[in-house]
Amino acid sequence: MKTLFSALTFFVIGTLAAQEVAKEAPAKVEWVLFDGTSLKDWEVVDMGGSGEVTMEGGQMIINQGESLSGVVYKKIEELPLSHYEITLQAKRLQGVDFFCGLTFPIGDVKKCATLVCGGWGGSVTGISSIDGLDAANNATGTYQRYEDDKWYTIRLRVTPDNLSAWVDDKQVVDQDIKGRKVALREGPIDAYAPLSLTTFNTMAAIKSVRFKVLTPAK
Repeated sequence: MKTLFSALTFFVIGTLAAQEVAKEAPAKVEWVLFDGTSLKDWEVVDMGGSGEVTMEGGQMIINQGESLSGVVYKKIEELPLSHYEITLQAKRLQGVDFFCGLTFPIGDVKKCATLVCGGWGGSVTGISSIDGLDAANNATGTYQRYEDDKWYTIRLRVTPDNLSAWVDDKQVVDQDIKGRKVALREGPIDAYAPLSLTTFNTMAAIKSVRFKVLTPAK
């Protein structure tokens, strides 16, 4: 009986200790999606005529294709799908269309949209699509000047009620989405859901892609 009591006591103490450790261990709040050392977490998608994606000098190089070119993140199941921010640095090396198309999920892998930077001739920046309208035709669309071979810091914030984006320190999107239809633009971008980096007929360099969890507002 004494042996059984000792065993039960040890089990209870061990369980309580494990629970306390679990309480103290912080949940993961930040991921480095691309650190410049490998493309192993990204899958290249070739739509036919897509540019090659390579690693050069710690940068992801999306070479110019005939239309869409880019990569899809392979470990989406590890990431929260809402209340998050993605930051990255991107620059256009050549071409006249968007050098950063960041497709992202909004609460569900089947509900996605794309932050477009430099589309429709090189300057349109916004979300595709809102209520069936792409970035060139909805309220998120603005004209931004982008220079070739210049790094821009892009930050996207996703919550159930709002999409916000910044280019460097300038906020370029602040769109409430409650009650709005938010979806991908119909077409080949569907192949790049739910989380990807793309260009259109443009060569770009990408680095320092990070994903951070946000604390939901109370």
